[in-house]
Amino acid sequence: MRALALGWLAGTLWLQTRADLLPAFLSLSLLALGALALVRVSWMTSRWRVLLLVVAGISLGAGWSSQRAQHRLAESLPAELEGRDLQLTGIVASLPNRFEDGQRFIFEVESASDGSRSVTIPSRVALGWYAAEQSAPELIPGQRWQLTARLKQPHGQLNPDGFDAEAWWLTEGIRANGYVRQNPALLLDAFVVSARDLVGRARHTLRERIQQALPEARFSGVIIALVMGDQRSIEVADWDIFNRTGIGHLISISGLHITMIAALFSGLVHFLWRHSFFIGTQLPLWLPARKAAAIAGLLSALGYVALAGFGIPAQRTLLMLAVAALAVWGNALLSASQLLASALLVVLLFDPWAVLWPGFWLSFGAIACLLFASDGRLRGGSGWRAALRSATHTQMAVTAGLLPLTLLLFAQVSLISPVANAVAIPVISALVTPLALIGVVLPAPLCDWALQLAHGTLALLAQGLEWLAALPLAIWQVPKPDLLETLLAVVGTAWLLAPRGWPIRWAGLLAWLPLMMAAPRAPSQGLWLTAFDIGQGNALLIETPSFRLLYDTGPKYSAAADGGSRVILPYLRSRGIDRLDAIVISHSDSDHAGGARSLLNALDVGWIASSLPSAHPLIDARHVACVAGQRWQRDGVQFEFLHPLVSDGEVSKPNARSCTLKISVGARAVLLTGDIEAPQERALLARAADQLRADVLLAPHHGSGTSSTPQFLDAVAPKIALFQVGYRNRYRHPKAAVVARYHERGIALLRSDRSGAVSLTIDPAGITLKQACETPRYWSSQRCHPSMPDTAEGQE
Repeated sequence: MRALALGWLAGTLWLQTRADLLPAFLSLSLLALGALALVRVSWMTSRWRVLLLVVAGISLGAGWSSQRAQHRLAESLPAELEGRDLQLTGIVASLPNRFEDGQRFIFEVESASDGSRSVTIPSRVALGWYAAEQSAPELIPGQRWQLTARLKQPHGQLNPDGFDAEAWWLTEGIRANGYVRQNPALLLDAFVVSARDLVGRARHTLRERIQQALPEARFSGVIIALVMGDQRSIEVADWDIFNRTGIGHLISISGLHITMIAALFSGLVHFLWRHSFFIGTQLPLWLPARKAAAIAGLLSALGYVALAGFGIPAQRTLLMLAVAALAVWGNALLSASQLLASALLVVLLFDPWAVLWPGFWLSFGAIACLLFASDGRLRGGSGWRAALRSATHTQMAVTAGLLPLTLLLFAQVSLISPVANAVAIPVISALVTPLALIGVVLPAPLCDWALQLAHGTLALLAQGLEWLAALPLAIWQVPKPDLLETLLAVVGTAWLLAPRGWPIRWAGLLAWLPLMMAAPRAPSQGLWLTAFDIGQGNALLIETPSFRLLYDTGPKYSAAADGGSRVILPYLRSRGIDRLDAIVISHSDSDHAGGARSLLNALDVGWIASSLPSAHPLIDARHVACVAGQRWQRDGVQFEFLHPLVSDGEVSKPNARSCTLKISVGARAVLLTGDIEAPQERALLARAADQLRADVLLAPHHGSGTSSTPQFLDAVAPKIALFQVGYRNRYRHPKAAVVARYHERGIALLRSDRSGAVSLTIDPAGITLKQACETPRYWSSQRCHPSMPDTAEGQE
């Protein structure tokens, strides 16, 4: 079983890292080969049995994952329907996520038409209903609506070490997303009865009860997450505290909580069943108490997972508990490792995309660490000292065992996590969560009292967590290790956690040295330029051997998210970078300055240059105004502002004041233009035409029709032009006429909505290009093409 599970894991992981799916005949052949190998195993001697099981697992894992993916990807939105008004009839299939400008929800489509004929679209789409479009009604799971929407194919941002939104949509079965249009929407049914919608309506009712009992309470979102797994109402600042203290895994319906509820009900039923509920019957003679307890634990876990909306992580825990319950009912004599392997197989069978997410590796990794560190090695004894010793041993084993994996996944680890978890686990699991669960089912006013007590307990815990999170050494951040360094550290960790008597166990720490001594990489000469796939906005990181500058900070996506927190910070953390020497904010438009506050709060920043008005909230003591003629040099690289002039002042519109920065490495140069338009281009030609020559040009104003004039392009004469634009953006950038101008001059166009993030190495020897789309996955919409016909302008 263990060899088969590990082989299946390897086959699944291999498939999920491929750029293209296997052909249908090949995936079916692999399934047949795996099945044949399983049959053959029974005839083999033990010498070859393990190897054949691994081969069978690899074949079955790859073939099964490919078949599942082909079935999921077969449902797609036709390209000709993107951006068109479609009349949809369907059911609200999720708990809506409400925010300042509207709400987002999953819509289960029953029928669709384009106004003249029926059309086929994916059955499950993600929609936004924005207040700017029309007064958004209160959506409730189970409602049937008829509405008009515009859809587009799944398209996520593609950045190194960034969140893969397209993989998440694929995992959730969402094959299109869009927004509700202005046309009047019609509520057809207030509630459509089904098991799914009954669960959704119950979750809606519970959320309303919590919000009414805890109006304006800081941690009401955490209580909602603990009761029903919906984390979307938790403030970003609170998430930062939870992550810095390493207790983020507790702030949801986690595997720990589901297992705790299952164990509680299982133990209660076991006790009552053994005593026949004290009614004088002989229930254990009819059914053993342990089997009744297994069913009770599984059913209670099922109910709790239903509260979580059957989220993927909760489903994973439920499947693991189901395997354990089946083992009890089948009287299977499985070791702990065999039970874990069985659970692994079942999880991968139901969800082959689980390997893409950290929760999968951390949950199975934690259990594996516990089994390895405690198998026959815990001392006996009773009383609080033995319990404390056992708990400490367990916590340290899991913390040390998961450290290499945590660094590989997040490039940082909480050093205060053992202390924080030692307090938070019993408080949240034994006090806050039970109080919250009891509170939501009690009648008023008992409901309010129980929820307020849960919130008060959580608030007291948060005070201690805030103090811990503020400690200078709360987080250990290093560059994300490569696979070889991680495997070496895993071997060292296993050596460290080996049983007593193992020779020089402390030597396992030596395998951690490559992780501990790693430092952020930097170019040896010249510069590195990274143009992020940031959506409709600008953000570029420039690095020399000893200097890092960020040009623009990306757009503001919503009140709780921006390009700084969603794209730039994850990238910097994966590189182990916690300081920027300078940030240049070209101008005040939100697609350029929107991520600045997140970056300034999270990083040590040397100085800031911008054309922001003097009263702008980002202005502080580190700020200087960018003015033409300012120049400085680092590591042989020359930086110079060419625009704006002092005389431009604060009277012109923000685009016209964009800080235009030229960066020169010997005879090679980069020109970053912000959102300058034709008048500013003419002014630059008039006063600094001889300074405009550059090999790489950031296309002015994202390729708008009011920029990139022929004369300006002739003066710059770039070899490469970078267009940072959003997919199907509402401005239709870049404009077709502008794209044609670049093509006429033989300039290579790199669009972030097609290439993803772009990395350039520029030194006296030349320019080396790397695009994120060069390493796609089979679900990726962004693919590199040697000769991309960038003739079509962006579309809404």
